Amino acid sequence: MGARVVELVRYVVKGCAGESLDSAAVGPMGLADDRSFMVVDKNNKFITQRTRSEMAVVRPTLGDGTLKLSAPGIEDFEFDIAFDGEQLEVLLHKWTGKAVDQGTGPAEWFSQFMGEQCRLVRIPPGHERHSNGQTGGQVGFADADALHVIGRSSLDHLNGLILEKGGDTLPMNRFRPNVVVTGWEEPYTEDRVRAMTLGAIEASWEKKAVRCVVPTVDQATGQKAGHEPTKTLAGYRREEEGGVSFGAKFAVVTSGQLAVGDPVKVTAWA
Repeated sequence: MGARVVELVRYVVKGCAGESLDSAAVGPMGLADDRSFMVVDKNNKFITQRTRSEMAVVRPTLGDGTLKLSAPGIEDFEFDIAFDGEQLEVLLHKWTGKAVDQGTGPAEWFSQFMGEQCRLVRIPPGHERHSNGQTGGQVGFADADALHVIGRSSLDHLNGLILEKGGDTLPMNRFRPNVVVTGWEEPYTEDRVRAMTLGAIEASWEKKAVRCVVPTVDQATGQKAGHEPTKTLAGYRREEEGGVSFGAKFAVVTSGQLAVGDPVKVTAWA
């Protein structure tokens, strides 16, 4: 049948739980609403699972102009999204820019859950932030690029190596991809793709996904769960600039609708 999209996942609030989708509109910044919200600390610096693994169990649910926040041990909270209004100057890695503050309710909810002063912000109207990969596309509050793509065969290969060492297999959600592709028989095929069509969209290569500590976090519990997969990846996926890689990042060249089951066709290889 050839390569196809087998999973689509968006992460409405950066660092929080993902939501599996059957289909999604895809624009220049990736899946619609992917990482459109972000939690910031008292200094307006972004917070993610890198330092707050418990964010994995926060489940955001989009409604019609609303966002509901759910997590164990705290009451659900639903609020009207502020699409425009008071803006804060926020820091995301090396990028600084404006974000729309979502008000006291979401701030108090996250502050209570996280045990520190927090605020929730959203991408503002006219948001413009360019990715730093080969294509140089657009990006919202994702780390650096619009689409994170992983082939199922890559995870199968990695899990095989972990099993050989006596470890337990890991689910795909440890790596928090947007798009999972099946039908690429060769592991790490995504590393060699330079341009492809996924359903109605076109995507272009940005760079390999260099991993932080997040893949060591159990996404079901929000707890750090040992040294895998980093330990195994360090044996064969080290990058010259430092760190280990798994998956690849892409820019969106042509927007459109994308659905699970859509064909994936590579149009340019490395």
